Amino acid sequence: MATRPRAMNLDRAPQLLQEASNAIQLATQYAQYKVQPDGHWCGPLPSNATVTAEWIFFLQAHQLPIDDADRAGYILHFLSTQETDGSWAIAPEYPDGGNLSCAIEAYFALKMLGVPSTQAEMAKARDWILSHGGIERMRNFTRIFLAMFGLLPWSCVPQMPPELILLPSWFPGINVYRFASWARVAIIPFTIIRTREPVYALPVPEKHALYQVQPDFLDELWLDPGNKSIPYRVPILDLLRQHKFTTLLFQLADLILCLVVWLRLTPLRNYALSMCTQWLLDRQEASGNWAGLYTVHLAITALLLHGHMLSSEPVQRGIADLGSDGFLFRHETQSDAISKHSKQGLWMQSCVSPVWDTFLMVRGLLDTSPTSPLITNALVWARPRQITTHASPKVPADWSIPRPRLPPGGWAFEYNNTQYPDVDDTVIGLLDYLLHSPTPAAVYSPLVTRAATWILGMQNKRDGGWAAFDTDNDSYWLNELPFSDMDALCDGSSPDAAGHVLEGFGVLLKLHRKFGGIGVRRHGGVEKGGHGHDLEPLFTHIVSSSHTGIAYLERTQEPFGGWFGRWASNYLFGTSNVLCGLAYFIGEDARVPPMVRRGLAWLQSVQNEDGGWGEGLDSYVDIGRAGRGKSTPSQTAWALMGLMPYVNLGRTGDGLAEAMTRGVEWLVAHQDEKHFGSGNGATWSEDVYTGTGFPGHFYLGYDFYRHYFPMMALGRHSRRHFLNKSGSVAEPEQGVRHSEHTPPRPSPEPRKVKFRRFPIR
Repeated sequence: MATRPRAMNLDRAPQLLQEASNAIQLATQYAQYKVQPDGHWCGPLPSNATVTAEWIFFLQAHQLPIDDADRAGYILHFLSTQETDGSWAIAPEYPDGGNLSCAIEAYFALKMLGVPSTQAEMAKARDWILSHGGIERMRNFTRIFLAMFGLLPWSCVPQMPPELILLPSWFPGINVYRFASWARVAIIPFTIIRTREPVYALPVPEKHALYQVQPDFLDELWLDPGNKSIPYRVPILDLLRQHKFTTLLFQLADLILCLVVWLRLTPLRNYALSMCTQWLLDRQEASGNWAGLYTVHLAITALLLHGHMLSSEPVQRGIADLGSDGFLFRHETQSDAISKHSKQGLWMQSCVSPVWDTFLMVRGLLDTSPTSPLITNALVWARPRQITTHASPKVPADWSIPRPRLPPGGWAFEYNNTQYPDVDDTVIGLLDYLLHSPTPAAVYSPLVTRAATWILGMQNKRDGGWAAFDTDNDSYWLNELPFSDMDALCDGSSPDAAGHVLEGFGVLLKLHRKFGGIGVRRHGGVEKGGHGHDLEPLFTHIVSSSHTGIAYLERTQEPFGGWFGRWASNYLFGTSNVLCGLAYFIGEDARVPPMVRRGLAWLQSVQNEDGGWGEGLDSYVDIGRAGRGKSTPSQTAWALMGLMPYVNLGRTGDGLAEAMTRGVEWLVAHQDEKHFGSGNGATWSEDVYTGTGFPGHFYLGYDFYRHYFPMMALGRHSRRHFLNKSGSVAEPEQGVRHSEHTPPRPSPEPRKVKFRRFPIR
């Protein structure tokens, strides 16, 4: 529940500062405790049961052995994440409860692993599934996996024509590069699988190592097992009544494709399948994965269906990668549990987050312990992971197809992913290197100029914002395709990404102004940047790009004052990122102050009675739930970081200082020292997921979000007090000034912005 500001107890301030300092010390010790031997961090990244279930499907389809210890680990994972009502949810404490497709896939995997259907947990799951419509109501991706084992006719799966690969990137309407990067690397294997229509054998219950096709393997989950030809198309009259004309058009196209395939009028099919296979081979990392995602198993299955042997080098590399990159996580002990929802046993991660976790942990340390050797070691580890060349001169990275002249310069999220860097990782890395060494040598270094140039080139031309992996990838009507399940086929601009970019550009421009162009005009000449170009145009471009980004954020601010958070939940994350970025421009653009005032007012209005902030995942479905939920460490920290640049500690009339104090008190009070032992510090527990994969459909529980974000908030709070002992802090007028040749831009006319198109089905 939101609360009104209360008067700040000034006598409490010294004690709170000491408590915050103690919490920072413990948090720093915990960071030391969790660092990897080579200096980086990578926390486990749980999601939901379908990720592990689909890995089990892959192992069983290709009859890859599962030893007894692993089998027990997988079973423990599924049973420990089962809800009390027998279902499996897409996230802990998810407001809508269990998810039908998640429950079906978990049940299927458990039965594959030999758990008898008579076991109590299976009976409870079966009852829940049947009471919620049975297998008949599963999603399309679940249909594909069931069809692969002969449990559903392939005619009940939408068409996915491989001929899509033949359409060039400039082709209007639809081509594979209109899909987001994560969708692309799944859809292309799926087109091969859907075309080949394989049927794999299933293990025979109670008969070790015996496999055969068993169409009745899941009959107990059907309401009517005698009728398995369940339609996937919505009735035409329903679509007309709902005015879903795009969906209707795609369904008609699907009908035509079914007829064309039935008549065998597909002369280019074999060629298209070969091109899909080559596309996959061209983008396989040296380590074996594709895009750093767990969907490696789809690509391997596609290769096997198109002529590769299980012993072939690309297939073996792919299988090995899922282990070597740490996708499989074994929870050995509860001593380091992050919450009561910690996953037990052996489970598959959807991806791994070493670069992201390392950059954010470094940022936390920069805010709390800026001289820590942990920072230097981590940045040494990250430096060679900046992508400065294309992996293959013959096959440019997908992001460069619409930007062929843009040189590489970004960082990717994972250990081995040279094809798909992202804007968020790159801008956080940029900030780390700048804040660690705020010198001319750093500001004008090739590392920084390459990263800044790449971020600039990834700005979307249509709306002025930034997405994660792609540019102008906003064909949201593709989400109406029959095989679209999660409304996540596009990667459009998002305010949270734009806010991060503005913060990075703000720091860079502030340092550039501080140094007066040293390094750009040294010794009366011109110093060359990372690409051998004069750097002054780069900084001019950054100023221009920043104001275009501000215009985007002005158009995407919600009526209540917050901003949408695409990559973490939700409006608290988006609003925090935007406010942190706008702080550097508050005195430089007339549009910024009113935006900031509305954002700050909203953050204050949703502070909980206990002093913290929280927001449930239901805000992705119901905007009325924005900023509403039980307090969590990560979300409290986000809100605090959004407030802090604007807090004047000598004024209490606006309530910002009081709100900040109460939030810091909440973080200090909820740090937990148990479990870790002497000298290993302390962290915070977080019982819910605050990371987002696909809004409304897929969420992530970043292990370290509960840790490095509170570190940042406490560190910035303490620094403000130590730097302003008089009790007042100047308003953030240290923001970037317009260069002499770049006047402030007037506000453009509002226009339609596509950034939040996630209808929940």
